[in-house]
Amino acid sequence: MSKQPQYSTSKDQPPALILIDMQRCMAEPAAGARNNPQAEHNIALLLNAWRQAGAPVVHVRHMSRTPGSVFWPGQPGAEFQHALQPLDSEHVVEKNVPDAFIQSGLERWLRVRSISAVVLVGVSTNNSVEASARSAGNLGFSTYVAADATFAFAKTDYNGLLRSAEDVHAMALANLDGEYATVLSTEQLLRLRG
Repeated sequence: MSKQPQYSTSKDQPPALILIDMQRCMAEPAAGARNNPQAEHNIALLLNAWRQAGAPVVHVRHMSRTPGSVFWPGQPGAEFQHALQPLDSEHVVEKNVPDAFIQSGLERWLRVRSISAVVLVGVSTNNSVEASARSAGNLGFSTYVAADATFAFAKTDYNGLLRSAEDVHAMALANLDGEYATVLSTEQLLRLRG
C-alpha cells in the first residue's frame, strides 16, 4: 500500500528541506562503498523544487574538532559539493557532532520561523541523518526522511560482520520510520510539494 502522507505544519509554513553533510569528502571514493548512487541527483531535484517554491532550505555542514580530519575547517573535503552549494538566501548550520540540532541553533532557527515540519536528505543515513531525525522527531517536528536521497556506507557490525551499505541504510531507515519520522521517496516528497 502506498503511503499518502500530508505535511503537518503550523500557520501554513512549508517544511524546511535540510541537507545534511553534503560535503566534497562524502563523494570521494576514499569514503568507502556506499549505496544509492542516485542520491545526489535526488537531492538536487528536491532542492530545486524547494527553491522554486521559495520554501526554506538549510544546509548542514560537519566541521570536525579533530586536526587532520577531512571535515577539518579549511580542508577541501569540508566544502559543500559544487552542485549543492547554498544560495546566499539559504541558512547554513555548522555542527561538530552527528546531530544537526546539538549546539547549532537549528531548532531555534526553525521555531522563530514557525516551521514545524522538516525533510531530511544527505549522509550518512545511519549517522548524521538518523541522529538528526531522532532529535527532530523528539522535539516535536513532523519529520520526513527521503529514502533515496540519503545514503550510507558499508560498516562492520558489533559482531564483526561486514554489512553492506544497503543493509546499513535499510536498518537506519527502519529505526526511524513510524517512530521518529516518516520515510518517503523523492517522488512522494515532490508530489507533496505540489
